[in-house]
Amino acid sequence: MTVTLADVAARARVSPATVSRVLNGNYPVAAATRERVLRAVDELDYVLNGPASALAAATSDLVGILVNDIADPFFGIMAGAAQSQIGGLEGAGAGRAGGEKLAIVCNTGGSPERELTYLTLLQRQRAAAVILTGGAIEDPEHSALVAAKLAKLADGGARVVLCGRPPLPERGEGGSGPGPVVAALAFDNRGGGRRLTEHLLALGHRTIGYVAGPEERTTTRHRLEGHREAMAAAGLPEDDGLTVHGPYDRRSGYDATLELLRREPGLTAVVAANDTVALGACAALRDRGLRIPDDVSVAGFDDLPFATDTVPALTTVRLPLYEAGARAGRLAMGREAAPPGGIASVPAELMVRGSTGVARG
Repeated sequence: MTVTLADVAARARVSPATVSRVLNGNYPVAAATRERVLRAVDELDYVLNGPASALAAATSDLVGILVNDIADPFFGIMAGAAQSQIGGLEGAGAGRAGGEKLAIVCNTGGSPERELTYLTLLQRQRAAAVILTGGAIEDPEHSALVAAKLAKLADGGARVVLCGRPPLPERGEGGSGPGPVVAALAFDNRGGGRRLTEHLLALGHRTIGYVAGPEERTTTRHRLEGHREAMAAAGLPEDDGLTVHGPYDRRSGYDATLELLRREPGLTAVVAANDTVALGACAALRDRGLRIPDDVSVAGFDDLPFATDTVPALTTVRLPLYEAGARAGRLAMGREAAPPGGIASVPAELMVRGSTGVARG
């Protein structure tokens, strides 16, 4: 026999409306009453009719988290932290359907088309919130399509949060008016890139190769701009042919470093687009018989968990990925107030370790 909302209400000795408020999490309910309702839900094994509830309400219990690659720790850490706030994995009442949401991780593989497809599907499902992680694709047409999709989601009642992604242009004539985003947590990629190169310059390095990420990504551009700002401030060429672009993976770091050594055998330092790329750079240098940092210094970006376990430990820029992801989850759930103006800069911290040293010669 199917358990109904009325059955739960009778067991908890409350009205059906109170049961609905507890399960939807859309109205304050006394803690003791909430606990009684949730106990009745557990005892009766009541299952909320999700599709019917979504039709009755403005939004469903679904929250979408868009990532480029869930296997990449950069995205996995943020997605896991966001889910801990969305799915009730932290705090009291974990495991009970009392206002928590179902977090769905959408793996785009870096495809602009898949990003738009997932946003459309989440709109159809009346998602309660959407979190977009990582850098955006620098294509005006795609950016306009994403902004339009997010506007429709927001108009339907969804909270939209950007995590590690630049803010969107505001809606309205001439760029005025409220945008569709509740909050944008923007990493200080440019500042981190500048401080990393300044560290190498202070160690006497002047011939510095740069292994950049994909050219179409905002993260790539901002980190590279920071590097070039530091080089220009030191009176050095901003590029001089020592920048190679590629994917954010180990193979790219390996191949690009070999190419940099071919272009400039006197290279004394390599800055990698992220820590995974830096691993490939280190492997290429070792295969060429070069010592780190005695012959060539190597630096990464992000401070992923393995960065301290490399030999030598990797100098990098720390981004608070877990903290940012958790904050994005709270914002998506409406449990934290949006920052002033809807934009918060997430600081980047230089972590100096053994992979960088004084320039040879």
